[in-house]
Amino acid sequence: MAVNYGSKRTVVGAHYGTGDWLAQRFTGALMVIFTLVVLAQVILSSGPIGYDKWAGIFASQWMKVLTFAVIVALAWHAWVGMRNVWMDYVKPVGMRMTLQALTIAWLIGCAGWAFQVLWRL
Repeated sequence: MAVNYGSKRTVVGAHYGTGDWLAQRFTGALMVIFTLVVLAQVILSSGPIGYDKWAGIFASQWMKVLTFAVIVALAWHAWVGMRNVWMDYVKPVGMRMTLQALTIAWLIGCAGWAFQVLWRL
């Protein structure tokens, strides 16, 4: 005779767990690498750090591409976190969808602005 302890648990939700966890780790690691690269360039530079030094650090194409990749990673990182906050704490579906849409619009706008700044469009 089989013993049944408790009721069968009903699993609900969007099942983003593992993908979200990996996305947060990947984007976080990319941001750490970028921070170390920028710190190394600042520490290894000689003389006072002013606008010319900062402009020089971000002048090369590889640094612009790395910076934009980090901006996209930051936006993705923020999206995953904010989507989870909205899903966990905002129960009315219409309000949650509105907040998610506004979050996406804000993040895309910030990434677009960063693109313009990096490539002076």
